Amino acid sequence: MNTANKLTMARVVMIPLFLLVLYLDPPHANYIALAIFVLASVTDFIDGYVARHYDQITDFGKFMDPLADKLLVLSAMLWFIQCGRLPAWAVLIVVAREFAVTGLRLVAVDNGRVIAAAWSGKVKTFTTMVCLCVMLLPVPPVVDTVCTALIVITTLYSGVEYFVKNRDVFDWKK
Repeated sequence: MNTANKLTMARVVMIPLFLLVLYLDPPHANYIALAIFVLASVTDFIDGYVARHYDQITDFGKFMDPLADKLLVLSAMLWFIQCGRLPAWAVLIVVAREFAVTGLRLVAVDNGRVIAAAWSGKVKTFTTMVCLCVMLLPVPPVVDTVCTALIVITTLYSGVEYFVKNRDVFDWKK
């Protein structure tokens, strides 16, 4: 297994550790969970760089990297739903966007086309990760509301942009 894939797998292993810390609630659990979440988030950026820079792009990485990202983000979001700090409708928007963009990419691939990650998708990911990190801190409810709004706005913008820029993928005449 190459370095990029090892980093991806490390991120996957950190997800249950992250949740375990939150559920066991040791002293300073939110700070420990934050450290784990930040480390896992950083591995996302590092493994992408390593894979591209050192030509370590593999089918395993293409599959597991986005899955690990989504599992990490959704595990945090589901925790915040359970704590009453994030509305379920906001998470539904995030999940719906992920399914829709994945479906768009599958249709494109079936037509011999690859849809690369868009800049807005990277902004969405960065904004979501930062907002989730902020929410792991003891913050007033208004901060949760602002973070929810930022996550929803960047998610919706990114999803719409993918479909607008790639509307030709669908043959609407059939």
